[in-house]
Amino acid sequence: MHILVVEDDKKISAFISAGLRQEGFVVDGADNGVDGFSRAMSESYDAAVIDIMLPRLNGLDLIQDLRREGNLTPVLILSARNSVDDRIRGLQAGGDDYLVKPFSFAELLARLQALVRRATSVAEPTTLSVADLTVDLLRRTVARGGEAIDLQPREFALLEYLVRNQGKVVSRTMIMDQVWGYDFDPSTNVVESRISRLRDKIDRGFDTSLIKTIRGAGYVLQERF
Repeated sequence: MHILVVEDDKKISAFISAGLRQEGFVVDGADNGVDGFSRAMSESYDAAVIDIMLPRLNGLDLIQDLRREGNLTPVLILSARNSVDDRIRGLQAGGDDYLVKPFSFAELLARLQALVRRATSVAEPTTLSVADLTVDLLRRTVARGGEAIDLQPREFALLEYLVRNQGKVVSRTMIMDQVWGYDFDPSTNVVESRISRLRDKIDRGFDTSLIKTIRGAGYVLQERF
């Protein structure tokens, strides 16, 4: 799943982003309301975590601007304010849930998953598929030809990214940015290593190989080459 985190406190942003990536999510970030609005309008996200006290454009105005533009991305509001009135204002602005700082990551994760479940039950399918490969985004399970495949969280995130971009060539840099969330280091072979492990689980033993290497360009997941 693809999550947007709009938070100007670097420690909190890093804490949330690292935890979500560890759970297999793809995470983008912004440290002010203007950049948060731009990202939310230019990308498709399963949910957004938005702090209220943001520079340039505060969180409530950001959410209201998104709703006026027809953006229905589920929003979990973060705030140090705990009064009933503050919660009401957040929800009336267009937020879907409200979490008070300080918070546990486990609660944030549970609330995000609940938001996505409610949204995808109507708006989007909860599974992605290519040929006989099926990825269940809610249960976070994978099967091919009816056979369950056990993936680690990072492998699941990598496969989800490839399936969401099926038929498109994605570079090592794009994969590092979207799945690992840090700048590409040309000296590392982490992408090749994880692709190799994923191939062993997804393609080995099947007549058709889905994950293909495009020399000099990157990787593509598709049924036929």
